[in-house]
Amino acid sequence: MASTASTAPGALDTDDQKSRRDFLIVATGAVGAVGAGLAVWPLVDSMNPAADVLALSSTEVNIAPIQLGQAITVTWRGKPVFIRHRGPEEIKAARATDPTSLIDPEKDEVRAKKPEWLIMVGVCTHLGCIPLGQKTGEPKGEFGGWFCPCHGSHYDTSGRIRKGPAPKNLEIPPYAFVNDTTVKIG
Repeated sequence: MASTASTAPGALDTDDQKSRRDFLIVATGAVGAVGAGLAVWPLVDSMNPAADVLALSSTEVNIAPIQLGQAITVTWRGKPVFIRHRGPEEIKAARATDPTSLIDPEKDEVRAKKPEWLIMVGVCTHLGCIPLGQKTGEPKGEFGGWFCPCHGSHYDTSGRIRKGPAPKNLEIPPYAFVNDTTVKIG
């Protein structure tokens, strides 16, 4: 005769109790983890830069139409950026200058990744004016580069300060040549 175990009505098996308890603990932990993730996500997401900031962080410029000796101005982060297609005379003049004789010593080779292309922020380092010399007919200063009309700073063909109250050279922004006809600034 087979024996069957009988339990009293209302009494639960101890193994059954353990599995229910384990399930409730795991389920509660999972719901808590998901809730914590949902609470933290907006905080982390708010630390990302806004779309308008990302849009201004870099710009690509087609330099193919810029003729030898010509300069253009583009905007990057709300500042003018000067791009000049330098000729052999300008490159020679910039490289012939002894950097130790300058107010802010810097070699032309460091300032221009490709000698024929000079890319720099067009804001005077004295008080933030925009130097002249980008357009044909504008005064280029005593050194053939740029001239700041506000207080008389003169920059050479490499954008280095040569005369006047400006304490530093014109800033070189981070840039890279994507290919032979496109440069990415920023």
